[in-house]
Amino acid sequence: MSYVDGFVLPVPKRKLNAYRRIARKAGKVWRDHGALEYVECVADDVKPGKWTSFPQAVKLKAGETVWFSYIVYKSRRHRDRVNARVMKDKRLASMMDPKKMPFDARRMFWGGFRVMVDL
Repeated sequence: MSYVDGFVLPVPKRKLNAYRRIARKAGKVWRDHGALEYVECVADDVKPGKWTSFPQAVKLKAGETVWFSYIVYKSRRHRDRVNARVMKDKRLASMMDPKKMPFDARRMFWGGFRVMVDL
């Protein structure tokens, strides 16, 4: 079964275009190094919940929106190989400075997931 890296982050609405530019660049880098899919999604129907929600998870502030994104790989081993190459790719160097990112990386969360159902 395939493997997925998922991540969720808050993006200021006034910086959506800047984030989209770096997402396109990052997606190209991941795909060039072997990722099967690279998908970035902006929130459309994510309301604050009573106990938990996407907005609560990223401590969403006024003027921000939630992004949910994922990258698909053949396996965990494949993901580890792809990510090792991606992290050495010089095209990402300018995007890795937290002060230059168009979002608050401290409120971003991510993880790796084994696919259990794929229809």
